[in-house]
Parts: sequence; C-alpha cells; structure tokens
Amino acid sequence: QVQLVESGGGLVQPGGSLRLSCVASGTIFNLNNMGWYRQAPGKQRELVARITSAGNTNYADSVKGRFTISRDNAKNTVYLQMNSLKPEDTAVYYCKKTQAVRDYWGLGTQVTVSS
Repeated sequence: QVQLVESGGGLVQPGGSLRLSCVASGTIFNLNNMGWYRQAPGKQRELVARITSAGNTNYADSVKGRFTISRDNAKNTVYLQMNSLKPEDTAVYYCKKTQAVRDYWGLGTQVTVSS
C-alpha cells in the first residue's frame, strides 16, 4: 500500500551534481526508516544512504562527504543530493521504505556519470 516514485536521475559529467527525489504515497505512517540504494550492472544492490526516525543519517563509505540524504515530511519526500559525482556512481538508484516490517521499493532512476 506504499508507493515510492523516484525522479531526478540522468546523465551528468564527472564532478557534477544531481538531486534525486523519492515521493511516497498511499498508506504512509511517516517517513521513518527510509533509504537510498543503488545497483550497478553486474553488481549487488548496495546501501547508499539512510535516515532514521530520529533524523540520524548513515552513508556508505564510498559516498561519505559527497552525498546527503534529507527529507521533507510535509511533502512526503526524501532526497538524495549527490555532489562530486564519479563514474563509479553510475547505477540505478532505488528508494526504499520499511513500514510495518515490510520493505517497499520504488522502480528506480538511472544515474549515469560519464564524459
């Protein structure tokens, strides 16, 4: 009953920036326990960033200092600001929400970092 829709992906040059958005709809209790994951071709899906109910954040070492996760409760939206992008950041980025012991996923948005 939770729907997540990502947007904001695209093609960007190395060193550039993108801002991803994840809009949650349906039966939403809150925006607690949300995160961003990514999956590159031939690789496992990995956690990129997450934000807890208390607003604490956690990042993968590979993106620490470059990416920032945030949320706007009034808009039911979680953001991922990505700066200083590198080619290895190329992947499909997915938004995930855990609610009532269930995981909900968006369909993903493609991020390509290339010259």
